[in-house]
Amino acid sequence: MDIFGEGMADFWRSGPEESRHIDRWLAANCFGDYCTRTGPDLRQRELIAFRFLAAQGGCEPQPKSHIAATLRLGTGQRALTAAPSTTLPYIGYPAA
Repeated sequence: MDIFGEGMADFWRSGPEESRHIDRWLAANCFGDYCTRTGPDLRQRELIAFRFLAAQGGCEPQPKSHIAATLRLGTGQRALTAAPSTTLPYIGYPAA
């Protein structure tokens, strides 16, 4: 909830029953595993996730949600602009 807001409180229980298992996997994997590891703080992890998703391409809603999350965690506009800029040589101009 620190990352994506109060709407995530029961996210894993939401959605249609036939695909709810995917929401549970997402919550367990991303929030129960990656976010609880030692190393980068949540802000740094969100910037990394944003860069990876931008590089991947074809998943435009996800980078947008990670931009909002990284801003919520205190990343300034300058750092947010620098993220794709510094990744540009590796992901290419169209992705950035």
